[in-house]
Amino acid sequence: MKLRFLGNNSTGGDCPTLYATDRDSYVVQGWQIFANDLLMQLHITDGESAVEVPTELFEHLEKDGLPATSITRVQAPIMILTPQGTCVVQGKVVTDTEALTQMSIPYYETCVEVSKSDVTALAEEPSGTDFQR
Repeated sequence: MKLRFLGNNSTGGDCPTLYATDRDSYVVQGWQIFANDLLMQLHITDGESAVEVPTELFEHLEKDGLPATSITRVQAPIMILTPQGTCVVQGKVVTDTEALTQMSIPYYETCVEVSKSDVTALAEEPSGTDFQR
């Protein structure tokens, strides 16, 4: 899998980062979740994980042709919006060696892959009541 860097929200190096892939998906690099209260709210299946990232990270989707928007909906792959202004993103664990060698991932972070269509749907007008819980 080839990655194209879209952005991060830090000037200090390793931090939550957003990438576009050559597989019509995004890779979201973020903080590993250890808090039991968050983990208990998720239904993570085999081969999946979840990361926590600032909601502002998704402003970088504009570099992939999507409109600049804030993520305010809570449907897959954005599972939880926290009171701290972060969101939890659930997706497939990235195990692709080519992709992993393109990233610098500190020990307290991991990354997940989510489909472009799932992320794009979060930027569209809601069809129902999918807003913050």
